[in-house]
Amino acid sequence: MATNITFHPGSVTATERAALLSQPGLTLWLTGLSGSGKSTIACALEQHLLHLRKSAYRLDGDNVRMGLNKDLGFGQKDREENIRRIGEVAKLFADACTIAITSFISPYRADRDLARSIHTQARLPFVEIYIDVPLQVAELRDPKGLYVKARKGEIPDFTGISAPYEAPKTPEIHLRTDKLSIEECVKKIMEYLVEKRYVVL
Repeated sequence: MATNITFHPGSVTATERAALLSQPGLTLWLTGLSGSGKSTIACALEQHLLHLRKSAYRLDGDNVRMGLNKDLGFGQKDREENIRRIGEVAKLFADACTIAITSFISPYRADRDLARSIHTQARLPFVEIYIDVPLQVAELRDPKGLYVKARKGEIPDFTGISAPYEAPKTPEIHLRTDKLSIEECVKKIMEYLVEKRYVVL
């Protein structure tokens, strides 16, 4: 790790930036099993926020692994580094007064806690959203056939099958996608954002 570096603060304060852009920045961290509906909800939420003329940007697990994190695999250490990097990137978006919407399985509580602490240290809001669905429902939805391959042993360390998923204990928002539609999920997230005044309509 480099030690001869110094953080250079800008001439625009966080309060001034938020006032000029008419919105605060924050990170919405969607976590859940593969097939739970994270990416679908993230896409719908991003679109809804943009139609409200709010700056929002979606960071999706597969997309990020095609670029920023293409050097990482799926073992535990690489998963940890994957989430650490995303936490740092999401923090930058939030610091720029954008609503960062992350969509990652992020199966380990410690990694999600680290992402939260990255934001807390920067005094930026972090909202954990648990996209919850029974494993059997996630398997039925499986558009890529990943669960079938995992059960055949073709995919090692697959979350929910051969690797654990540690569900959030106290997420800010808990959504059961086997009981709620995409529209209802987006509505519940928006109600929370409005109530906390992260979004002013």
